Amino acid sequence: MTAVAPHLWLRAETKPNERRTALTPAVCRTLIAAGFRITAERCSQRIVPDDQYEAAGCTLAPTGSWRTAPADCFVVGLKELPENDDSPLHHKHIMFAHCFKGQAGWRDVLARFVRGNGLLLDLEFLQENGRRVAAFGYYAGFAGSAVGIDVWCHRLLAGPDAPVPKINPFPNEAALLAHMRDRLARAVEKAGRTPRIMVMGALGRCGRGACDFATAIGIPESHISRWDMAETARGGPFNEILDHDIFVNCIYLSSPIPPFITKDMLASPGRRLTVLSDVSCDATNPNNPVPVYYGASTFDDPVIRVSVPESAPLDVVAIDHLPTLLPLESSEAFCKDLLPSLLALREMDSSRVWTDAADLFRAKCTEAAL
Repeated sequence: MTAVAPHLWLRAETKPNERRTALTPAVCRTLIAAGFRITAERCSQRIVPDDQYEAAGCTLAPTGSWRTAPADCFVVGLKELPENDDSPLHHKHIMFAHCFKGQAGWRDVLARFVRGNGLLLDLEFLQENGRRVAAFGYYAGFAGSAVGIDVWCHRLLAGPDAPVPKINPFPNEAALLAHMRDRLARAVEKAGRTPRIMVMGALGRCGRGACDFATAIGIPESHISRWDMAETARGGPFNEILDHDIFVNCIYLSSPIPPFITKDMLASPGRRLTVLSDVSCDATNPNNPVPVYYGASTFDDPVIRVSVPESAPLDVVAIDHLPTLLPLESSEAFCKDLLPSLLALREMDSSRVWTDAADLFRAKCTEAAL
């Protein structure tokens, strides 16, 4: 059995431009009241200042000190660890590791845990009654729609070949909406039309976020195509995607499916599509349903440009941590949903959320022949 008072060690995020947190001070305060010990590493890029963690009752520690944390700690973070570090991992880690769906380098990630006799409890796969206990999906779709529309506006306002500048996170949702309403109004005036958007996976949390953003900045419902399982039941590819200015892919890929769009389709005469915002971001997955690009873009360099012979290029947004565009709201929503499962760590060995997560890790290690 896990100790009555688990020790959580909140590590500093190291991914560039990642400003979210896996534990908000409010959640820390609740956990500490329930008997948990929480150590929070100092982190200059986290949206929440260090002193708010101290005020909540956490012990502050130097950045990166999780490596020498007590062996019984749960090391809690959001994004994956730095790729240039191949050292064995000894602790129980709670994070999004992006290695359970065959992504590039997945065996190398798992091998670090095996060599260190550690344990990966992946946040993406924490489930209760077949449903994820916490996800950033809504704000991923919200932000993915925002960045996709922003790139469309940029091409009109700055020119078709002007580099897309770095994207900075916004302090709150109101600031993002105000910025994008102004951008869209100026772009629509110049274009003489409102962009048409298709959201794939529109009935899920991510898709709802994408649609909500579009309507919030003034795009009429008649210009938003909401596609989900009913529309895709016949199997792709789907030429209808080409009739939209912006395609926002929000599906959760759990099994191989026919592609939604192919690179050959981009050469179709009359293609309207110029921006793909791939919120799902499964580019290194062998079953990627939008196999028109490979790799990822970043907040520093937001667009991957796909050249199309004798046709307009396609701008692809493939940022794998989009919710950090709104780091405060997305963190608060995620941590609130995660809190009941964190409280269950007091009896980890009898909590299906955590025992299933541990079993999945072991199964993936077996699959990787480790």
